[in-house]
Amino acid sequence: MVHINLEKLISKKDLSNIITGLANIFKTPIEIQNKDGQVIACFNNTSNTTTLSHSELNSSTNTYPITLNNITIGWIKGDHTAHVFSELLAYLANKEYEKKSLVVDMLDKYREINLLYGIADKIVACTEVKDIACLIIDEARQLIHAQNASIMLLNNDTTLEILSAYGNEFFPKTLLRRGEGIAGNVALTGIAEIVNDAVSDPRFVNGHNIISSLLCAPLKLKDRILGVINLSSHPSYAYSAEDLKLLNILASQAASFIDNAILYENKIKTENIKTHLQRYVSPQIVSSILEDTKGNSLNPSRRKISILFSDIRNFSSVCERLAPEEIVKYLNEYFSHMVEIIFEHKGTVNKFVGDMIVAFFGAPFHCDNLETQAIKSAIEMQKCIKKISNGWIRDNFTTGIGITAGEVVVGNIGSPQHMDYTAIGDEVNIADRLQSLAKGGQILVEQNIYHATKDIFKYEQFGKIMVKGKEKPIEIFNVIY
Repeated sequence: MVHINLEKLISKKDLSNIITGLANIFKTPIEIQNKDGQVIACFNNTSNTTTLSHSELNSSTNTYPITLNNITIGWIKGDHTAHVFSELLAYLANKEYEKKSLVVDMLDKYREINLLYGIADKIVACTEVKDIACLIIDEARQLIHAQNASIMLLNNDTTLEILSAYGNEFFPKTLLRRGEGIAGNVALTGIAEIVNDAVSDPRFVNGHNIISSLLCAPLKLKDRILGVINLSSHPSYAYSAEDLKLLNILASQAASFIDNAILYENKIKTENIKTHLQRYVSPQIVSSILEDTKGNSLNPSRRKISILFSDIRNFSSVCERLAPEEIVKYLNEYFSHMVEIIFEHKGTVNKFVGDMIVAFFGAPFHCDNLETQAIKSAIEMQKCIKKISNGWIRDNFTTGIGITAGEVVVGNIGSPQHMDYTAIGDEVNIADRLQSLAKGGQILVEQNIYHATKDIFKYEQFGKIMVKGKEKPIEIFNVIY
């Protein structure tokens, strides 16, 4: 708060000379009093003097206030011309006030800028939300008197939960609904508050800590409120507008840094989930899970897809001389190559059943030319085995592949405790049957695939087979590659 000392103001030599000159011009004695009526200076019509005789002011019964921002800071006593002196001193006092206010405002701005830079420098090293909250609380306590401090974040935009706090710790921690209590109201309105008699406030909710005075500011980003920061004191403390201003600055900084930290933590969590999921399911399913906020993309639905079954011929007899650890090592290397090829052709690896691979083309995401992509994938899989760097795999693994296309029900199927992303329908069973008929190195397809791709790939007739559930036999073709 800027204060103007009237006695110090009129003691300035230039002003004293001006008042003396005016007193000589008006030929009148002037008495200047402070706001309490005590005489602080006197001027007669000949010279500046510190006292005037009663006779000099006997005829002067006029008293005029000297005002600063509509508040009386002193008085002028003299004849009818004394109002000139009161107006002059009021004008000069207001000018002095403006000058000092500007200096104080500049110092405040400088202090605020230093505060922001200081916090920013310290927070750069913090990446976790809780660490940032602790740092903000420490800064607040150094600047503003408080026995207790806390930062509360809105959970699901409805409930305030304590993220970090200073003071006595209690369990369970305080929970407030948005709009409940003083902090809940600040989270609702977005307007910071000083409550120097918290217990008398009808919104006050009694918690574990004894609170007499309270400061609360929103953690606000534009029109979005993340939570609140609270400072409280017991016994009672007279928090000021300046305290609230500082807390608002801290809250604004805290909101920005906490929001960035939350985004970073969520990104890391998403990447970790994605990394773990991709060990078990294809990138398409992982992306669908992470991007679909409503959870509809994996719901069962009828759609046209291509289905590929690939199985190693005579796997049991080939591996019977190997230790289980070696079998797993060879299988993992084999699967790594096969899965990479399927992914390159926009396929989804549905599952591994022992040494068998089941893949889809066209689910969960749309795939153009899904029949062609399935055939290309199968051809590359067969060629890859023949030139794989591992000699044992190259010499011992040969696969038969079956491919079909058609409408099936595809999506999450199972119980609430466990679900598989899979496909149900005749075409799935036919693809499995074709795989079982294929010799090592063969790719067998049904007529749907043949008719869709006969102008792209070379085929030879394999024959007709009867399939359970079908009245007529289906025609099978072998891919020439």
